[in-house]
Amino acid sequence: MLDRLGFFYAQTLLNARKEGKIEFDMIFGPAYKGIPLVSTVAINLSRLGCDTPWAFNRKEAKDHGEGGTIVGAPLRGRVVIIDDVISAGTSIRESVSIIQAQQAVPAGVLIALDRMEKGGNAVETTDVSAVRDVEQSFGFQVASIINLNDLLSFMDSGSAAAENVRSYYPAVKAYRERYGI
Repeated sequence: MLDRLGFFYAQTLLNARKEGKIEFDMIFGPAYKGIPLVSTVAINLSRLGCDTPWAFNRKEAKDHGEGGTIVGAPLRGRVVIIDDVISAGTSIRESVSIIQAQQAVPAGVLIALDRMEKGGNAVETTDVSAVRDVEQSFGFQVASIINLNDLLSFMDSGSAAAENVRSYYPAVKAYRERYGI
């Protein structure tokens, strides 16, 4: 299933490039969730004819072997951050700092699900969505495979594929009503 998810990430990234929304030279996965994501995205980009350098960070610097906190290709050029969702944007901010510290350029973010929720944190929220907040703060685009409206539509579709998740529809809808923008 991780490989299939990687395909959807790769296809979404290539579509964003084709539409002129995100240009990139490499991809980056923030530790820890971003590590398997960036790995499978790189594999699937290659299968789609787009060999792309990739890297991820460690939370703790390694003082032996290759050392440091960056694993993989050197951070160079325009770098897309691969993550699962954007909540408060903390992971994105940390990733931007890491990328800029290597004199590379953060070029965009690719996520699986845009939860279409208010930006900010538990104490203070923004007037715009978490995704829009990241776009405005950093001046680059965020692309997502799907958004919360897509998920709700699927859950409510009546299709056999949605049968296993249909019971979660009321909870997801309540989440959208409480936190959505």
